[in-house]
Amino acid sequence: MVTILTGSKAQGLVESMIDPKTQTQMCGMELTVQKIERFTSSGAVAFENSERELPETVPLEFDQSGWIDLSAGAYLVTFNEIVNIPGDVAALARARSSLLRCGASLETALWDPGYQGRSQSLLVIHNPSGLRLKRNARLMQLVFMRLENEAEKLYEGRYQGENI
Repeated sequence: MVTILTGSKAQGLVESMIDPKTQTQMCGMELTVQKIERFTSSGAVAFENSERELPETVPLEFDQSGWIDLSAGAYLVTFNEIVNIPGDVAALARARSSLLRCGASLETALWDPGYQGRSQSLLVIHNPSGLRLKRNARLMQLVFMRLENEAEKLYEGRYQGENI
């Protein structure tokens, strides 16, 4: 049986939060933006990870007030928080409704049991007028699900310990 952890129980799975009280929600934890990068080349995905090639990116700069103006398109977001997923938990993320109401979305993968790292997600700005984003903005809510049993295998992939 899968159950969703309440925010207070999930809080122990996330470190380096800016304001744990604000970032703790009823059903999960909010993650905040540390860095935004623009894609500068193509990537490659195949069945074998040995053939995988990640695209090159360049970091974008926030202005002196901490703002950045992004045009429509896709960006790589790195979060401030470090996530630590135990062996009996997995996590999914949802964009905050304010981000969606601004015409932007976040694309994310599953956070596997055993994963630890400062995650990244794809920020897609659909609004043709773009999006103004401030450093440390709360972009998404990570929802932690307790698994029926301990996972048979823990995450050991390329992204283990990323951005720490």
